[in-house]
Amino acid sequence: MKMANGTNSMKAPPFPGTRGKSAALVRQKFIEAQEYREKLQRGLEDPNKAPARDIGMEALVEVLEGTRMVHHHTHRHDDIMTVLRLAREFGYRVVLHHVSEGWKVAEQIAAAEVPCSIILLDSPGGKLEAIDLIFTTGGVLERAGVPVAFHTDDGITDSRLFLRMAALGVRAGMSRGAALEAVTLAGARMLDLQDRIGSLRPGKDADFVVLSGDPFSVYTQVLETWVEGVKVFDRSDPKDRLYAVGGYGAGHGQTPYHCCFADEEDQP
Repeated sequence: MKMANGTNSMKAPPFPGTRGKSAALVRQKFIEAQEYREKLQRGLEDPNKAPARDIGMEALVEVLEGTRMVHHHTHRHDDIMTVLRLAREFGYRVVLHHVSEGWKVAEQIAAAEVPCSIILLDSPGGKLEAIDLIFTTGGVLERAGVPVAFHTDDGITDSRLFLRMAALGVRAGMSRGAALEAVTLAGARMLDLQDRIGSLRPGKDADFVVLSGDPFSVYTQVLETWVEGVKVFDRSDPKDRLYAVGGYGAGHGQTPYHCCFADEEDQP
């Protein structure tokens, strides 16, 4: 389940508008989910006491019971602590995303045994709440004992920078072993998919890439990509190479549209 706090929820209605109200609304929803779960239990004994079905509440009950995990978008250290308090109060599993200021509260994150999927911007810009993002976050979290994964944020940071995120983490003090795990098995664990993906083992989905060299070198290229044992990208194929070198839309006619470009077939 995706959740977010900070400036993401500080918008006009139906958004909360303030950080305090955002936390209060989340707390209220989980209290309602607890009550809904109790009604479900009573309904097992007496069908006449069963509540009307509410699929939103059902999803939150799964969170409370640990069968559905929360992935929480958060940046500032005070917002991170809000997430940790809510998770402790209601006993649900959570993965913290982004954690730009995670380095400020690494010990608290470690004590809560909460993993983090982080992002390292390699260019200026982004949200004001991410102003204290630093490259050393991965290493600080690792040394505190926090499981760390890397992710990108397409549309903000291109997915082709995925391996560079880990390389920057190593350059800033993260161990190579932890950085390699952060782009493979760690993320799979945070999705409860470690039995299917994240490492090369018999019986897994056979999702992997073949690289030309060191995963953390800027000179390394993706030669092949395989998904469930099927090769879906081959750099030696001219069409695939064009996509790799030229990026999204390479080889397709495009026309300017406002600030960007759009496929010609998408134009009115």
